[in-house]
Amino acid sequence: MTTFTTFADLRAVCLDLPAGHPAAGAAVAQREDTLTKPPKSLGRLEDIVAWLAHWQGHAPPRLDRAEILVFAGNHGVTRRGVSAFPAEVTAQMVANFAHGGAAINQLARTGGARLRVTPLSLEEPTADFTESPALTEPEFLAAVSAGYEAVSPDCDLICLGEMGIGNTTAAAAIAAALFGGRGARWAGRGTGVDDEGLARKRSAIDRALDRHAALLHDPIKVAAAFGGRELAAILGAALAARRHNIPVLLDGFVCTAAVAPLYKLRTDTLAHALAGHVSAEAGHRMLLDELGLKPLLDLNMRLGEASGAAVALLILRAALACHTGMATFAEAGVSDKPADEAAEPKAAG
Repeated sequence: MTTFTTFADLRAVCLDLPAGHPAAGAAVAQREDTLTKPPKSLGRLEDIVAWLAHWQGHAPPRLDRAEILVFAGNHGVTRRGVSAFPAEVTAQMVANFAHGGAAINQLARTGGARLRVTPLSLEEPTADFTESPALTEPEFLAAVSAGYEAVSPDCDLICLGEMGIGNTTAAAAIAAALFGGRGARWAGRGTGVDDEGLARKRSAIDRALDRHAALLHDPIKVAAAFGGRELAAILGAALAARRHNIPVLLDGFVCTAAVAPLYKLRTDTLAHALAGHVSAEAGHRMLLDELGLKPLLDLNMRLGEASGAAVALLILRAALACHTGMATFAEAGVSDKPADEAAEPKAAG
């Protein structure tokens, strides 16, 4: 069991990471060149399979055990009127997940993935980060540890997502703290706040940035000061997946902001992660650009709860099906030479 007891403990683990399995990725690329198609004609689908193999360590890779991990938490900053919905909706949606009534339940079933939802002290919201750090060091590390332990080491792939009223405000604050700018740059409408709500949201972020200015140099302390338990758990799960060589699909703005501190600590930390989609939330595309992540899908989604990552899982399954199911040129009896090379040579004279 991994339990982090200090920021220093966590930071040390974040900086000690495996490099994956380049030989497995190379084996996939070599097979791709023998399949009955023009070279690289499946574009990113080919890259995806090689990426899966690189992190799983075997070729071909597998998607037999895909899991969707959704973490839920509540935020004290909601008292500032930054959300269109009250905080009790978080627990209500967790109950909806348990009864199979949410979008992610349908997407998990369609994608052949096991859905696991972890509520984190919903009865105890974080502190209002405009007044104090959202989480104390022990609270933050407990949530990180919960996310870390939620990862099954024998998984083939993990999709990460969240549920938490107020967490787009937390995500925007983390993005601003890590990459610069104020609330106006990063804050969007989240669950659908009106103009006055958006102004309150931006003001809360600006106030928090000023209050916590002394710790903006430390990505771990930024995550604790501005985030929430579900964001901390996502960070822990992404870290565990990297340590176990498990590829990850990230969901939307909140999920991406949750793992951004890992990137700031070590820029290759998220090499095992793909952005499932770019959401309609205002800051997500900018944040993906900061992290060097190219989204697989752009469907104007902004639901959260790992829904975009779950849809992207279908793309991964399509990529793997082509890689494992297609015939090679030799098997199909199809010439793999260009027309000018395959043509009969002209007789001399």
